[in-house]
Amino acid sequence: MSHNQLDQLYQFNLALFANTEVAYQSWQHEPILDYEADAKMAEQLGWTAAPSKSLFMKIKGGGHCLLLTHRDSRLDSKLVKNLIGKRVSVCNNEEMQAAIGCEPGAVCPFGLPADVIILVDPVLYLHLEMMYTPGKPDYTFAFATKDLDTILAALPNRIIRLPADIPA
Repeated sequence: MSHNQLDQLYQFNLALFANTEVAYQSWQHEPILDYEADAKMAEQLGWTAAPSKSLFMKIKGGGHCLLLTHRDSRLDSKLVKNLIGKRVSVCNNEEMQAAIGCEPGAVCPFGLPADVIILVDPVLYLHLEMMYTPGKPDYTFAFATKDLDTILAALPNRIIRLPADIPA
């Protein structure tokens, strides 16, 4: 993705917060493209929000979806298949970049093409705040998870919520 495209994605995210009147925090820092850099920045900047992970996948037979979850969560591909009706597989870096233009390790969950299905893991709601990369790997945004539904409702994408894993 060109710097112009990344800037457009970043600007989309700023407008998303403005249009939904959702309060957020923003940090500019050295680029975060892996978990080690993420942990280093979290410690340096005193982040307390839950780190999110945006896993970009292709759907068998065509199309894409994105799983928005906690950084430490795992993909349950059988569950996703049951929800979407088709098998999914994680895109490699080249496929992901061709489809949405984000840099590996800095996939933005908001501002995707309208035909990308967004799967939301309810584990995010267990945290007071969540953070994500708004397209540019040297920026991080955080907001209250109570506002996640407001953000999702403002997107043109189909949203599918994963069932909550509620312990007995």
